[in-house]
Amino acid sequence: MPYRDLVLPLLLVTGSVAAVTACAPDTSEQVSPIQGTGVGIDIEAIDKSVDPGDDFFLYANGNWLNATQIPADRSSTGSFLMAQERAEERLRTLVEEVAGTPQDDDTPEGMIARYYTAFMDQHAIDRRGLRPMRDDFRRYAAIDDVADLSRVLGRQMRADVDPLNATDFHTENLFGLFVTRALTEDSVVPYMLQGGLGLPSREYYLSDSRDMVRIRREYRDYIARMFGTVGVKDGYARADRIIALETAIARAHVPREQSEDFTRSATLWSRADFAEYAPGIDWDAFFGAASLGEQDRFAAYHADGIAGLSALVAGEPLDVWKDWLRFHRLSQYADVLPSPVGRAHFDFYGRVLGGLDTRPDRETLAIEALGENFGDALGRLYVDRNFSANQRRDIEIMVERVKRAFAQRVGALDWLDPATRREALKKVAGIEVEIGYPDRYDRYDGLQLAGKSAYGMTVAAERAAYRRALAKIGKPLDRSEWWLSPHVVNALNLPVQNALNFPAGILQRPFYDPEADPAANYGAIGAIIGHEISHSFDNNGAAFDADGRMRNWWGAADAEEFRRRGQDLAEQYSRYRPFADAAVDGQLTLGENIADLAGLAAAYDAYRASLRGKEPPVIEGFTGDQRFFIAYAQAWATKTRDARLRAQLATDGHAPGRYRAATVRNLDAWYRAFDVEEGDALYLAPEDRITIW
Repeated sequence: MPYRDLVLPLLLVTGSVAAVTACAPDTSEQVSPIQGTGVGIDIEAIDKSVDPGDDFFLYANGNWLNATQIPADRSSTGSFLMAQERAEERLRTLVEEVAGTPQDDDTPEGMIARYYTAFMDQHAIDRRGLRPMRDDFRRYAAIDDVADLSRVLGRQMRADVDPLNATDFHTENLFGLFVTRALTEDSVVPYMLQGGLGLPSREYYLSDSRDMVRIRREYRDYIARMFGTVGVKDGYARADRIIALETAIARAHVPREQSEDFTRSATLWSRADFAEYAPGIDWDAFFGAASLGEQDRFAAYHADGIAGLSALVAGEPLDVWKDWLRFHRLSQYADVLPSPVGRAHFDFYGRVLGGLDTRPDRETLAIEALGENFGDALGRLYVDRNFSANQRRDIEIMVERVKRAFAQRVGALDWLDPATRREALKKVAGIEVEIGYPDRYDRYDGLQLAGKSAYGMTVAAERAAYRRALAKIGKPLDRSEWWLSPHVVNALNLPVQNALNFPAGILQRPFYDPEADPAANYGAIGAIIGHEISHSFDNNGAAFDADGRMRNWWGAADAEEFRRRGQDLAEQYSRYRPFADAAVDGQLTLGENIADLAGLAAAYDAYRASLRGKEPPVIEGFTGDQRFFIAYAQAWATKTRDARLRAQLATDGHAPGRYRAATVRNLDAWYRAFDVEEGDALYLAPEDRITIW
């Protein structure tokens, strides 16, 4: 349960909005049941002493930056944290109401009440000590050969990674599992991903930079301290062996750039292929313990990584693996274990990696844990109180308009040949968008929360989620499946479903306000809608067709021009340098940057189309176009601790908020809105402004 990033990603969406075509008329005149007239943007945040053409992020957010302190228990603050804290406060009220009222244990509400009560009782957790983990530690101690180790590793498999929708590759288990349709065929299969690292990525083990060396030294201290909390001697010697093992694991991992390139990760293996291509693990023992004994088809998403990790299982001493298992079990479940374990975990993951001063309070940790383990139940409570049918319809109309604007932009591109253009327009029209919440909530069938141990309940919830994931194997793809809980402050693109999720959690200020002027809503949530639509056409999304199948629907010349434009954008972002010794990785962040650029352009077109030829009023001295772009920059208002920012540059597919706000410099309309001229720091000559979609 590592401390989460608070620079939250934006990904893609699914379902209920009707398809639109490039030339469909704007039928949304019945339009919004909600017509806001408020200014929408934060006037007080704007620093008018800054020239918008020199630093648009600072112009839009400068006063806010000067007045804002990062909370002691957070690694960053900003627009997402504002929305997240509001959602958490609402959830806290709801959960306390549920927990304080008699509930049927077998209902989702009853599960929330039992889990929250157990999680909040740190005194009871401390009294139990490590007794809830006794069976796990006995299982590790009993490992006598590679077959035993393989069974333990298989038993600990969880549905804990998502390489396609959220680009989440990290698991402390040796392998992670994800279930959806295969990339190269129609069957729903289990995906196997590399794992096994306690640090965020392989670079943390392999880089010789001073900062990474320091973090590894602190990690060694953390491992030794963790053994000390449970009375195990020789903590530093054990830590050295674990770090040596994890360094070997890191060397076996495929790099992040390869992980994020779906076309390089489409390998399918049969059961027999594992023994042939990845010898070392006793695969029969592993898959039997992982409840995959009858499964014959797997997506080997990290094929080379799987082979390397399997060899280490057979090649590294069993005693080192036993220590590795004990340490990671303690580390993964630190929040539901005795206080010394939790404090040690926070001191490394919170202080060292996150730059935090203070551990989040118990209520915040409990709400986060509920979201991870009972997301649908928590989300349903949130939606019932905080998201109306009128708001859902308002967002649906914005989605229709942004989809239409995106399709019109595709139709007007002179570098696409007719066949490629037809495929692209078909894909836009086929995007399904789910807004607010799913039509069907998970009822957690088969999950029983026995006893009073928060650790036991957490493990039971994870295993139940794993069984639900396995139950999808071999069944038809559900294009309406949600991958985010309704209360989450985020959005998601689902490439194999050609679909998007926009949870109710993000449909609030500062991204969406039903009382706000349309310019602000289109600049903020409209650009996020456009961002998610555009992910279907970023450097990864463009590999999937209208039905979510990964196939090449591009003409050769089109593909080369798309690659060239993407490379230009990558080079633009690689010139941004938050620190003298660290820059944005334009290639790592390319997909998000393409989505920002294309999404903002489509949102602007949709905003202008919504005006039906009329000019919007000037409000508080700002024109409609100015309010649109300021709202966009304020949606990326972010202030981040240096430790977290360095980690983001090394591992995150998203550029820092300051540089996401700078996307505006590629749009002609921004230059007109703010009279940006040659000589201004952000100025780009017209021929250097990048357009992709």
